[in-house]
Amino acid sequence: MIGLPLQIGPIRLRTNLLLAPIAGYCDLAFRTICREQGGLGMACTDLLSPQGLLRGTATSLDLAKTDATDKPVCMQLYGSDPEIMAEGARWAVEHGATVIDINMGCPVDKVTKKDGGSKLLTDLPRAARIAERVARELEKTPLDRDEWARRIGDAQLIAPGSAPIPVPLTCKMRLCWHDADYAAGNACSPGLARMLADAGVAAVTVHGRTTEMKFSGEVIHDGIARVVETIGGRIPIVGNGDVREPADALRMIERTGCQGVMIGRGALSTPWIFRDCWSLQTTGAVEEAPGIPRIIEIIRRYFELMRVQRDDRYALFQINRRVSWFAKRLTGTDAAGKPIGVKPFKEAVRSARSAGDVHFALDRFAAGGLRGGFFELQESATT
Repeated sequence: MIGLPLQIGPIRLRTNLLLAPIAGYCDLAFRTICREQGGLGMACTDLLSPQGLLRGTATSLDLAKTDATDKPVCMQLYGSDPEIMAEGARWAVEHGATVIDINMGCPVDKVTKKDGGSKLLTDLPRAARIAERVARELEKTPLDRDEWARRIGDAQLIAPGSAPIPVPLTCKMRLCWHDADYAAGNACSPGLARMLADAGVAAVTVHGRTTEMKFSGEVIHDGIARVVETIGGRIPIVGNGDVREPADALRMIERTGCQGVMIGRGALSTPWIFRDCWSLQTTGAVEEAPGIPRIIEIIRRYFELMRVQRDDRYALFQINRRVSWFAKRLTGTDAAGKPIGVKPFKEAVRSARSAGDVHFALDRFAAGGLRGGFFELQESATT
């Protein structure tokens, strides 16, 4: 609903906006900078392998890393074995999760070939069994009020009495696997959402595309609306897909009737999109966009967080692959009306061999350099 906080089970978020579990991008550092801009109700981790968590593999543990400021946080699990998924959910509860989510929407081959992600849309009984098994496991591991206070962040716990409360379970899905099924009116998502509600799931996110569409074409609002209509208010439905500007979030709610909006790729270039989406819903206006100096400081903040949370080598790797996303909001015109080109800036960041080189490039761009045509970094700021 427009301007109303989203409630997931016993948890009332500060807003109705969520950061999606974007594979390869939703690390702790990125979640942190999104939170710092405001408007974010809850952030999700990257996709987590329960087997990796249970074995303690370095990659899985890094993807699940959280801290005291990263609350409320949803940990998303993917897989197809109900018992392993239940064990993974228990691990996530024991390691700080505010919400557990089951991935039923990832279209990537390495996930679907193992019968996880959106492959579950082709086997609804299995999808329901997984959800029911995980929900029962969560009921065995409830949290007392003191523990909830430590992991709820700026959300509220809405539950009577003093008894321990289980961590809520959510699921994220797509409309269906095949385009033809959706076109024929046979999308599985409305029925699956009903089955998941019966199994104890507290909320469902629907990405408005089929698996075959992957990330092409336009989000299908009508498909999300069908799920909302079918579920009839039993649990909240969160809409996802193609939210790149504040007006897109408003349009998602108006066209689908969903109670919340999950934003993925739109946040990669605009970490302050949650602030703007919430402002538009609650005040009817969008705050002034950050200027170049502020955007540069956001990029710098992300880079420094990566250095602290991992190391310089990993931070350099991440800033190299993300600078194109960040730079999308640096284009335009300067105060004199002159076009701002970012190619030299991106080249300087990608050629950086040290943290000092990255900071040097950020400083140069903020000062008006590294713009326009071809530029080769001739000065070294290596430290």
